[in-house]
Formats: sequence, structure tokens, C-alpha cells
Amino acid sequence: MTRKNKFAVFAGAALAFATVAGCDNSVSGAPQPKTAPSTSSSSAANAGNPFASLDQCKILDEILAGQGYSPATPSVADSQRSCQAQFTSTAQDKFFSITVGIALQNGQKYTDNIRDPKTSRSGKLGDRPFIEQPEPLGIAGGCQVGMSVGPNARALVIAASGTDTAGACKKAEQVAVAVDPKLPKN
Repeated sequence: MTRKNKFAVFAGAALAFATVAGCDNSVSGAPQPKTAPSTSSSSAANAGNPFASLDQCKILDEILAGQGYSPATPSVADSQRSCQAQFTSTAQDKFFSITVGIALQNGQKYTDNIRDPKTSRSGKLGDRPFIEQPEPLGIAGGCQVGMSVGPNARALVIAASGTDTAGACKKAEQVAVAVDPKLPKN
């Protein structure tokens, strides 16, 4: 596979994962676009939102500092609630790229949008329940860790790395461990 083809596979996977971050509950198995929150009153819109005072891009930049990632930028699919950063290397003439993103989603449960419960694993990160989904959209090279932030909010950590699902899960797990203490307690 050429370097360009590897990047195309990776970019497609990263875009697909960013799209999941912008979806409400699924309907008949198909993700539905997230509707924009009301902007009638910022204090009313933030009432009950555990993420109201958090900046997901700042959190991601803090976690990835010194690791060679690009500065975090809002994702295309859900720019109000998610950010992503990318690491790319051509060391020893081998192309490697990984994108890591976080989404802070009020109004969604960490158990929403589980594509394949047989391949997912659940557990606790401290006192916080989580579900890890390798290949959440059925595309090799991606992994998502969804963490509970109260009864109706979740934090997602998403990693996409070409076709290396195990590597993406390892990175998603590392980032989830670092994100956990920055989140409101359950």
C-alpha cells in the first residue's frame, strides 16, 4: 500500500470517527445528526451541562503536550463539543499517522451508539464506568472509549491510526486515563 493510500484510509477512518461524535442516539442502527443546542440564553443552555466550563481543545492540548501532535482544533462533525489533534511521521521513510480526539457530550449516555457489544469491553476507570469499542464503525484502525459523566453526559476519546486497531485502542486508553481527572465527578 502506498503512502498516499495509507493516508486516504486513515483520513477516511478519522472523518468517520469524528462523525460518530456528532450523532445523537441511533435509529434502526443508523446514527442521526446531533441538532444544535438552543442559543436563546447561554446560561439556560448551560444549566445542567457538566461540561459548560470545560474547553475540550485545551484539555486535549494539555494531554498531548510534548508528544509531537498538532494543536487541537474543533472537529468538522461536531465543532462545538469535540476537538482533534494529529501526529504524523515519515521516520525511516515509513508513513505513520494517528488522530486523537475528545468529545464532551451533554445529553448522551456513554452506552449510546454501541455498534457491536460482542467486541466492546466495559469496565471502570476509577469510579467512572466506560465502554471501549474497537472499530466502532466497522473500520479497522479506529477505537473509541466512552466514559460516563453523570446520568446523561459522556466523554468520548477517539483514536484512528490507519489500519492499526490495537495501536488506536492503546492510544485511546492512554488519553482516556489522562482525561478522566479533568472531568466532573459522576
